[in-house]
Amino acid sequence: MRRMRLFGRGGKEPWEEAKGIVARVLGTKLPTGARRILGGLVIGLTLLATTPPGTAVEGPSPSGPADQVPSKFVSAEDGWLDLSGFMDERYGFIPLVIPITEPAVGYGAALALTFIDKPLGEAQAGFGRPNITAVGGLGTENGTWGVMAGNMHHWLDDRLQTLVGVVHASVNLDFYGIGENSLLKNHPLTYNLEPTGGMVQAKYRLGRSFVWAGLSYALATTQVKFDAPAGTPGLPDFEGESRVGGLTPSLTYDSRDNIFTPLRGTYFEGRVGVFSEALGGDCEFQRVSLTVMHFLPLHPKWTLGVRADAAFSFGDVPFYLRPFVALRGVPVMRYQGEHTAQAEAELRWQFWKRFSLVGFVGFGGAWNELERFDNSVTVAAGGAGVRYEIARKYGLHMGLDVAFGPDTTAIYVQFGSAWARP
Repeated sequence: MRRMRLFGRGGKEPWEEAKGIVARVLGTKLPTGARRILGGLVIGLTLLATTPPGTAVEGPSPSGPADQVPSKFVSAEDGWLDLSGFMDERYGFIPLVIPITEPAVGYGAALALTFIDKPLGEAQAGFGRPNITAVGGLGTENGTWGVMAGNMHHWLDDRLQTLVGVVHASVNLDFYGIGENSLLKNHPLTYNLEPTGGMVQAKYRLGRSFVWAGLSYALATTQVKFDAPAGTPGLPDFEGESRVGGLTPSLTYDSRDNIFTPLRGTYFEGRVGVFSEALGGDCEFQRVSLTVMHFLPLHPKWTLGVRADAAFSFGDVPFYLRPFVALRGVPVMRYQGEHTAQAEAELRWQFWKRFSLVGFVGFGGAWNELERFDNSVTVAAGGAGVRYEIARKYGLHMGLDVAFGPDTTAIYVQFGSAWARP
């Protein structure tokens, strides 16, 4: 069968053409980190597109040619790069070096060891979820850093799911106010958060349905520092050190065919968080959130995904725990409010073998008065990206998104769905 050529047309060798593309990327006006990431993507796609299927990547063996050596990194089905065999190892893991491109903290990297157990059985909708353990750390160019560890495990024949996580970090951000704030809109206040805490969660499946009833507990102590003197206009009320502790019951419906890159199914979750001194904190407040996602296969090669979220906060909420608009192309915590809502749609086209293209658009808003939409602010963002099916057995795609918002152009490295929910 004649193989499609993504590069090397017009008489040029593939690597020569790739180097030319990389040179043009590096010569653009994008930030340095963004240019490097795009250049690396071009090289990676060239490698995938110009290496004949079936070629082993582990090197030659004394017993014979490399292409006769069984590989944990090459699919026996189509000969393309695939990590399913490696992820199937009982004590195997995926060492990840993930570029961080979040506009709120600048360019950086996260390093993690991710252990993914085999699914419990056939990966049917809502069942057979894998167990995942991750340990890692991160750092970015604006001085943000953190270390964390977490585990998601399934018990009792997939009827009980537990989630445990701990984190210690130092995060540098800009404060733009809660809701619309004309004073801080163009002159935000820089601050640092240093949280140390953890959470435990348990969800129990109701019968053999897709419905889970859950309860989680979180406890964290956070140091807060503003790079501004007391009395600065727009400075929020805050304590130098605050502690929050709370219980959050939840109800979840999850019929997605897998948790990494779903092709079909629905996810709905409602959560009501109650935080108080009696639960280990030093402030009293509540948070309510609703999330719904739906994935619809329009065609064997086309998948439509839609997502909507709403979050509401009441009481003496620390400013850094107020809801914020979370869309690709919008910096984290840029648009905060007492209440927020957002919606996003994504269309993915599996255009050739393991490669797919995505396009997405989203809208969000934040406001302070639930009845009157007082101090409201709205935002829209969208973009496009590319994916490669890196682990077919697990339904896992990886890739890159370029998103455009009102304040910035951002690049995101995606490991699975951009709307990750365990």
